[in-house]
Amino acid sequence: MHRIGVIGGTFDPIHYGHLAAAEEARVRMNLERVLFAVAGMPPHKLNEEVTPLEHRLAMVSLAIASNPYFEISRVDADRPGPSYTVDTISILQEQLGQETNIHFVMGLDSLVELATWHQPQQLIQLCRLVVARRPGFEIDMAELEATVPGISSRMEIIDMPEVDISASELQRRVKEGLPIKYQVPEEVERYIKKYELYRRPVGIVS
Repeated sequence: MHRIGVIGGTFDPIHYGHLAAAEEARVRMNLERVLFAVAGMPPHKLNEEVTPLEHRLAMVSLAIASNPYFEISRVDADRPGPSYTVDTISILQEQLGQETNIHFVMGLDSLVELATWHQPQQLIQLCRLVVARRPGFEIDMAELEATVPGISSRMEIIDMPEVDISASELQRRVKEGLPIKYQVPEEVERYIKKYELYRRPVGIVS
């Protein structure tokens, strides 16, 4: 059986927290590769301003270029409608075949909210969850098990280097003219500066 990791998100922008979680999951879970699935229409951000998809895809491509085990996936970018994780995993399973076990990489902060996701019960049947600990977040497993029965046997919580970075905080720092160096890859930092992302409304990459 093949073992493939998937990490999904808005990646607005991608940062070292995402990359560290993906690499830690790859090594600890012995994954052949990790796919970065960039959300076309994030369902939890339908009423928020999100950087155009082509910019976010470009930043992810730049960020993962040096890691031969990382790949970008357009599974959510090339389909209409909200990018629900359960649909993402279902489509990827069909593409990769039944000889592939999918491991969905997520943060502990996301696990806390899993019961509010679209069809969480179906999601945990489709893949195993690899959950990276996040500073400041704790989980009540009894409560989670009550709301999403069977989840305890479908997940693995892993420790990872503490990288307490959030995309929203990075956006705020750029708006305020504060540095984001050492929080995102240099290529991503240069890209943000080039297209003046997070300073004003942006357009699609020309």
